[in-house]
Order: sequence, then C-alpha cells, then structure tokens
Amino acid sequence: MSSPTRWAGVPLTDRRAERRALLVDAAFRLFGEGGEAALSVRSVCRECGLNTRYFYESFADTDDLLGAVYDEVSVQLAADVAAAMDAAGKSLRARTRAGIAAVLGFSSADPRRGRVLFTDARANPVLAARRAATQDLLREAVLTEGWRLHPESDPVEARVVAAMYTGAMAELAQQWLAGSLGDDLDVVVDYALRLVLR
Repeated sequence: MSSPTRWAGVPLTDRRAERRALLVDAAFRLFGEGGEAALSVRSVCRECGLNTRYFYESFADTDDLLGAVYDEVSVQLAADVAAAMDAAGKSLRARTRAGIAAVLGFSSADPRRGRVLFTDARANPVLAARRAATQDLLREAVLTEGWRLHPESDPVEARVVAAMYTGAMAELAQQWLAGSLGDDLDVVVDYALRLVLR
C-alpha cells in the first residue's frame, strides 16, 4: 500500500489527480481482463497499491469508477478517430474509411478496450448508459461531418443516415470483436465502406 512519503511535497490537487488516474488504470486492467466480477474497491486498491480510503476521495462506488473508465477509453477512441480522419484529407470516402478503420482497429488493438466500449457495454447498466450517451455524440458528429461536406443535404435524410450509421458501427464493432467477421481488418472496412456509401 502507498506510504505516507509517496505524496510528500506534491500539491493536494496533483496528489488527488494522480491517485484518481491510478485507480482508473487499475480498474481498466481488472475489468478488461476479468469483467465486472473482478472489480471491487479492495481489488482496485490492491492492484494500484493505494489504501482504500483514497478510493472514496475520487469515487462514490465501483459504478462511478467504471463510468470513469468508460469515459477515459472513449476519449482515447475519439482522439484516434479524429486523428485518422484528419490525416485522410477532405474526401468523404477517405474520411469515412479512416473513421471506420480507426474504430475497429482501436477496439481490437487492446481487447480490454473493446470489452469496455462494446462487449460488456451491452449488459452492464453503467456502461450501457455511457454507451448511449456516446452514440448520441457520435450521431451529432456524423451529422456535422455530413453537412460540412454536403451542405445541400435534406435534414431528415441526413438524420436518418446518421442514426443508421451510428447503430451499424456499434454492431459492426461488436461482431468484429467477437471474431465473426474474420481477421482481415481491411476487408471488413472495405465491405462496410461499400455499404455506407452505396
């Protein structure tokens, strides 16, 4: 467990932020490898070497902590997707392909990410609520991107396309992570792109 001298000379706000980050990282590892059953206040504190009193400094309970894990992973995903799409240039086809590939690649590069974002997010109420909110944000991002590239689009059609795209991406990621689509990311992305842009 953490020693009193570990935080000597570190400002209080920095200490709390560092401890919070340690708890989130530990929860990501435990949940990602063992699911909800592996997550408890004691297991998380043991994993990162903190006294249990530090847990309640940042989180009300393990649900609160799990929500923070989801938020952290989804922020990383959003950054990866944005970077991939920016690097792809201005073409709708190139940007869409880059976005799809980034979602699938990020989620499968570390299976724990996929578990948090997609696999267990269907069954766990905390993750399901976070996932629904994230899909709302993704749908709005798709709308913004579509209107930027095609300002003449019909608003209702644009919303239908955005809703279908976000729902399909969640299912596509789920199937990709389950291994039911093979193991060639490029092939899966090409098929998905063909359907999206048809």
